[in-house]
Amino acid sequence: MMPDDLQMYCSYYGMNFNKKLCEFAVGMMEREDASGNLVKVEPMQVDELKALLEKHKIELDQKDLYNALYVASMVKADYWGSSIEDEEHLAKYVEDVLCDVDAAEGQTFARFVSDCSIKGIPIYWERMI
Repeated sequence: MMPDDLQMYCSYYGMNFNKKLCEFAVGMMEREDASGNLVKVEPMQVDELKALLEKHKIELDQKDLYNALYVASMVKADYWGSSIEDEEHLAKYVEDVLCDVDAAEGQTFARFVSDCSIKGIPIYWERMI
């Protein structure tokens, strides 16, 4: 059963990130620097993401814009310089994740919500609307 506040959020946005939720999620992302210290991920801007996707001829549904921004930021936090080494592959990874034909609807959103639940991070849904 879905909590009422999450159900209210989903009634507006479906199982998708909106701007506020994306900013909240990306604001928690960290990566290790060369010294092994955790540092905040520099958030990618919407216009920067749109330009990147356009440059690599990737078209996404408008409802996926903040989902894409979340995934791109996750790449920068977790995979950049390792399995993802350049912007072209970052763009392709975003497309692969969001356009996976056999993925469940809202998979990226659901994973984020699940991760927060497992880590004990509260999401104040009424603030995200």
